[in-house]
Amino acid sequence: MFFEDRMAAAKQLAAALSEYRGKQPLVLAIPRGAVPMAKVIADELDGDLEDESGWIYLADYASSVGATQQYIDAEVSAQLEVMRQRRAQYTPVRPPIDPASRVAIVVDDGLATGSTMISALHAIRAKNPRELVCAVPVASSDALKKVEANADRVVCLSVPAHFQAVGQFYGEFPQVDDEEVIAILAGSTHPQAG
Repeated sequence: MFFEDRMAAAKQLAAALSEYRGKQPLVLAIPRGAVPMAKVIADELDGDLEDESGWIYLADYASSVGATQQYIDAEVSAQLEVMRQRRAQYTPVRPPIDPASRVAIVVDDGLATGSTMISALHAIRAKNPRELVCAVPVASSDALKKVEANADRVVCLSVPAHFQAVGQFYGEFPQVDDEEVIAILAGSTHPQAG
């Protein structure tokens, strides 16, 4: 399956997630590329929009490629600091929306390795959502298998046999900059009662 752009993919994902309309889902975007997509999905499902930034996933092979524990610890600290800074930059005027007892839909523009999505799913799972959903337009089969073990449900529109990069399945796949993310998230400052 080929997508014109992220917005076209988001509309198709929203249609595939239509059963959540009216259930006030919390739609969490993996920054930055998925934020515009998650906005479309949240609007279509009458849900709330939030960015997801808060957990580190270490690939199984990290130590086997020569990474020392000291290096891994330093990298984890550095990544947590980056996530803290992004959170402060993206949504400085409000606290994170609590996913507890809600349907939480974590959106990304695609899964190459699945590591980022797994990190996001772990972060949200720790906050006790009623249901944890991964939603992506496209994924490699390996990534999809890894992610399925970490979500209650996975909605993936396409699992192509010859997957090299997420961007190859989009006609237009521009970078999403911080300013666009900030503008989108600034428009979602009033979460619904859940």
